[in-house]
Parts: sequence; C-alpha cells; structure tokens
Amino acid sequence: MLLPGSMLGVLGGGQLGLMFALAARRMGYQTTVVDPDPRAPAFGIADRKFVGSYRDPEILSELSSTCHAVTTEFENVPATSLAFLEKSLTVRPSSRSVETCQDRILEKTFLREQGFETAPFLVIRDGKIPSSDSMRPLLPGILKASREGYDGKGQWVVSSPEELSRLVGERNTPFVLEKKLDLKAEFSVVLARGHDGQTAIYPVAENIHESGILHISAVPAGISTDLGEKIRAVAENIAKKLEYTGVLSVEFFLADDGRLYVNELAPRPHNSGHYTLDGCIASQFDQHVRALTGLPLASTLLLSPCAMGNLLGDLWRENSPPPLQVILSHPSAKLYLYGKANPRPGRKMGHFTVLGNTVQEATHIARSMLATLSGAVSEQ
Repeated sequence: MLLPGSMLGVLGGGQLGLMFALAARRMGYQTTVVDPDPRAPAFGIADRKFVGSYRDPEILSELSSTCHAVTTEFENVPATSLAFLEKSLTVRPSSRSVETCQDRILEKTFLREQGFETAPFLVIRDGKIPSSDSMRPLLPGILKASREGYDGKGQWVVSSPEELSRLVGERNTPFVLEKKLDLKAEFSVVLARGHDGQTAIYPVAENIHESGILHISAVPAGISTDLGEKIRAVAENIAKKLEYTGVLSVEFFLADDGRLYVNELAPRPHNSGHYTLDGCIASQFDQHVRALTGLPLASTLLLSPCAMGNLLGDLWRENSPPPLQVILSHPSAKLYLYGKANPRPGRKMGHFTVLGNTVQEATHIARSMLATLSGAVSEQ
C-alpha cells in the first residue's frame, strides 16, 4: 500500500491525466506526468513533468527511479514502455492488459476466446481481401483499423466487397471487419478492480453518440434490473479474465433483437464515467488512484440521477468559447473545461454534468443546453 506523499507517474497529460492528477493531489499524492505536447492540460497540476516520447529511454529510466507506481491515461501508450517500467515498480493496469485493449484484433479475439459475445467479425491482415463467402455475412459492416481508432476515427461503413477492397488497399494496416448491428441502445459501465481482486462497479450509463463521438451519458440507464445486473456481471468477469487492476470501462451494444454484445474495452477512466465526479461518493479518478496505490476501493453509490454532456471543439469559433453562461447559470449544472488550446471539430474541450430529480429530467436539461449552445454557434 502506497500512502499519501508517494510519487505517482502518469503516461499521458490530456484531460484524463489532468483529472487523475487532481484526484491524486487532493488525496495527498504527488504526480509526474509525461506527454509529448508541451501544452498538455495535466502539466498545470503535475509536481514534475517531462515533455517527450513515451518511448524515451531517459524519461522511462527517470520514472523508474523516482516514482513509486505508474499508470497510463489512455490505451495507446506503447505497451513495451509499460513492460520496461514493470521491471522496477508497480504498473497498473499491466502492460499485458493495455496491450490487449489497444489492439482491436487482440481485444476481440480475447473476448471471443473467453466466451463473451461480440458482434460477428473478421480479421484482415497484410492487405489480403477475404473471400466473398466469408465477407458477405458481415456486410453491411464497419471496417475498423486495429490500432489507434477512437471517437469514430479509423472506422468506415462498408456496404460492398468492392468498397472494402478499395479501403483495405489504400491503407497499410490490419483491420477488423465487424457486422453493423441494428442497435436499440448503447451502454457502458465503469468499474475499479484492486490487485487483490476486490471490485467496485458503478451504475450502468446509457450513451448517446453523434458522428461516432459520445454526446450524452445518462445515469442510471433506463433498463430492467435483470439487464443492468447482466451488464455489470459481464464487465466484472471481463476484468477478472483480463487479470486487470485499475479502472476499466466496458462498452455494450443492445441490438434490436434484445441481444447484448460487448463492443470495446478502455483500460482507463472513461468519458462516459465523468458523471461520477458529481453523482457518486467517489469518482472514477479517486478509484484509479486507490487501485494504483493499493488502497481499499471506495463506494460507487449514486447520489443523484445525472446526465453528462460533452463540449466539443465544434462549439468554438475563432478560439472563442460558446456562451457557457447557459451552463453556468443553471443551479444543478457543473462545468469542466480542460484548458486545451486550439479547439477543432470533434476535439473534447470540456464537459458538464446536470443533476436532476430523475434521469429523464437531467437528460432533458443536458440536451436542451447542448442544443442552445449549438444554435448560438450556428447564428454566429
């Protein structure tokens, strides 16, 4: 168990690194942040910072000698760097867990081999086009680059073998071809798992996406008790099979026919879990600090129904923010801006949380706020 005063390393200085560092500081820990961007948001909070590559041997050696434990802000940190750090200090989640989650082929193969239901998929490597017989059942489908795809990036809807052949031929990377499902809803659940196997699971969130990017998360999800328990049980079992330590998010698809599929895993705190900052006794970032340092996990009790809305760079004009007074003037809303420079379409610039008497009320307010902000920008 690492007590307050210990130095915690974080590979990644974006908004997740920022909120982790804030939670760590509040709990009495120090942080060292590594990021290639000198303007990374978490640098403003970190006790020590290194601007450079996650593969830089000098930076990794410095982390090894000065930190008591290290974590990662996002899944695209090189697993080899985490494996190097594991030789001399605690790394959570492990390099093996991150390696599995950062590659769609490894992730989906792991899920299928462990008996978890995913959308039907096919692996494409070395530019080799699958036969028509194997491809046809998966069309229309979604072609996904095996690595570094998120928020709709690295994904293409394909309807024909010819379209698939063209896309594969244009890009020298492995892919997963996944059948496009008719969806009724999308859900996610965030959990924390300690090194001793103790698990703390948050309520299920219902997620609404626009253009492949999370728009609103509503909690608790409007689902039956049985479905909620199934989602939580599957997520907990995935963490167990993965021998995971830290905060893990599991995303689910609910198809029109009622079947539940695991979509993907995120080995870190997750955008859909930001509601925990205001709606729960302990946030997902508090839990990640606890799992990393070996502290007992805290309560995940939901204190109030709530909805989280994403603020994307589309709402900024010439680096000027939208009329944020729409959020700031509401008595039950809380605003979080990440301090990012250079807003651009699709970039997460911040989020807000609305607490309500019911999840329907909170979601309605969040939708209305986002619509007002978008309308104000359109009028400029």
